[in-house]
Amino acid sequence: MCGHDPRCPKAEAPDREAATLVAGHTVQGWSLLCNGVLAFEDTGELLPDGRIVAPHRPLPDLMVTA
Repeated sequence: MCGHDPRCPKAEAPDREAATLVAGHTVQGWSLLCNGVLAFEDTGELLPDGRIVAPHRPLPDLMVTA
């Protein structure tokens, strides 16, 4: 799918989120990347082969005060 030079990461690559944005629908909460990945604002993803990647937001740091 990607015609960029250098090529964007493939959908199976760990750095797939670094691919170029093709269409962004922030009101609807999703973006299409040039590698075919649908990236959702909750950090979940739908891969071109139908696999789902669960949201992977970092947990907030807990501040402990004494």
